[in-house]
Amino acid sequence: MIRKLIILCVTIFPAMHTVSSQKIISPQNHGWIMYFGNHKINDRWGLHTEYQWRRAGRDESANVFQDWQQSLLRLGLDYYAKNQSQWTVGYGWIKTFEYGDQPVSHSFNEHRIWEQFIVKNKLGRVDIQHRYRLEQRFVEQYKLGIAGVDEQIGYAFRNRIRYRVMITLPLSHKEMKDNTLFLSIYDEPFLGFGKGIGKNILDQNRLYGALGWRFTKDFNLQLGYMNQYVVKADGIKAERNHTLQLSMTYNFNFTKTKQ
Repeated sequence: MIRKLIILCVTIFPAMHTVSSQKIISPQNHGWIMYFGNHKINDRWGLHTEYQWRRAGRDESANVFQDWQQSLLRLGLDYYAKNQSQWTVGYGWIKTFEYGDQPVSHSFNEHRIWEQFIVKNKLGRVDIQHRYRLEQRFVEQYKLGIAGVDEQIGYAFRNRIRYRVMITLPLSHKEMKDNTLFLSIYDEPFLGFGKGIGKNILDQNRLYGALGWRFTKDFNLQLGYMNQYVVKADGIKAERNHTLQLSMTYNFNFTKTKQ
């Protein structure tokens, strides 16, 4: 598995550098506040809940929460397999706003069906998580009308696949347990496929690092930085978003209330 990850990094990351060097790249500062929760109903099934409040700064301002970037809501049904892997199918509603130096012409909605598979393993003190996600995206489309006003003309269908490898390292203890300071790092490329993906297979890439505090196995907070590279559909413009992230994970275990 580690060998596969090395091959993936060696293949994708140099290609990303070559592609990005040919773009008109806009650097921007963003701030995201996020909540995640996976709530077990029984030993096999659970509910996924998630909301992300994504904001964008203006110019060189230190306030990265001034304007809307996106609002993202996800809900899902989790299945916990006997081999400790996790399967999820769900729905997402995303609203994207006009922001930054390369704004969209009109804010738009996206309805998204998603499926994912998570598998975990351990290497010494390091916890490694692999997440594979498929997305079927229904993206609202607009065009300039006769009266000079944007008109909604329906939805475009897009397919996307994402792969995230994340490592978690406990810092204040040898193992992850309650009241532990930890380091979390991940990288996640997004690849489009099928019809209508535009001029780039690479949709975006996210590189993230954070410090977190685990209060319990079901509750932690993280404060971190994400470098988000976003490729626009025209194949020319791109964003390099420097993003401050504050996230809370709280997993309510409904099985405890039945005991």
